[in-house]
Amino acid sequence: MELNVQAQSFYQWFGKRLFDLFIVLSATVVLLPFMILIALMIKIVDPGPVIFKQKRVGRKGDIFDFYKFRSMPVNTGDLPSDKVGQVQLTWIGKLIRRTNLDELPQLFNVVKGDMSIVGPRPPIPSQTELTELRKENGALNCRPGLTGLAQVSSFDGMTVPEKAAFDGQYADGVTFFGDIAIILRTFVYLLKPPPVY
Repeated sequence: MELNVQAQSFYQWFGKRLFDLFIVLSATVVLLPFMILIALMIKIVDPGPVIFKQKRVGRKGDIFDFYKFRSMPVNTGDLPSDKVGQVQLTWIGKLIRRTNLDELPQLFNVVKGDMSIVGPRPPIPSQTELTELRKENGALNCRPGLTGLAQVSSFDGMTVPEKAAFDGQYADGVTFFGDIAIILRTFVYLLKPPPVY
């Protein structure tokens, strides 16, 4: 039992970061041409910044700049992800959201150390209830992730306490094989077409 705890602690505080960098740097080599193409299409369709930067709550409550490909018109305000249906998307924005390609710039958040491959998804600062619940259950001690346990567990239909509960469950048992399982479940989840706005 003690060996399992030691292995979990080693992975959580050291091995997980190495795993993140290995995956992200490998993926970037493959995905960079697609990212350049997406950036050009966004610029042609709606001149303005290619990258949408938004303040998000990270590990221990630190605020960081969260990156996405811009799918909304210029000057659209901050909205939680479940409220995005309230704004009009550009046609390229609809495409990259439908395929989740708008998330690719978060690879650079992982390189910077703001995020991890797997962890609780980072909320915007106004989502105070979620942040407080994560603080209470220890999930705020984790780096936020590109994907997480809540995201592969019917995230869109959950209440805030339900999301926080999954985040706390993840934080209580961060392991290498647990992260691999969530990544594999994410690929299955991505095969499902997301809502079209």
